[in-house]
Amino acid sequence: MNIFVAKLSFDTSESNLKNAFEEFGAVDSVKIIMDKFTGRSKGYGFVEMPNTDEAKEAINSLNNAEFDGRTIVVKEAEDRRSNNSYNSNSNNNRYNNRRY
Repeated sequence: MNIFVAKLSFDTSESNLKNAFEEFGAVDSVKIIMDKFTGRSKGYGFVEMPNTDEAKEAINSLNNAEFDGRTIVVKEAEDRRSNNSYNSNSNNNRYNNRRY
């Protein structure tokens, strides 16, 4: 299961985040999203856990918990493909209905 973690401290490391989730089970990967210009954390990231039950337990336990001095938000990540607002096949795309 892919888990979205938000409101992270800018000082939180991937290893610290991984350790927190490993208390609930195996962790396949951890990725904190970094700003490409400043190299600083954007304050959110993703944790991948192979066992759904363990992942749900981690979500329930860590959501709204204090971590590195911040109250974090933890929830199941939404599938990026389900959000098609910029998909060229989407009716919401501003170029789809343009007449030339």
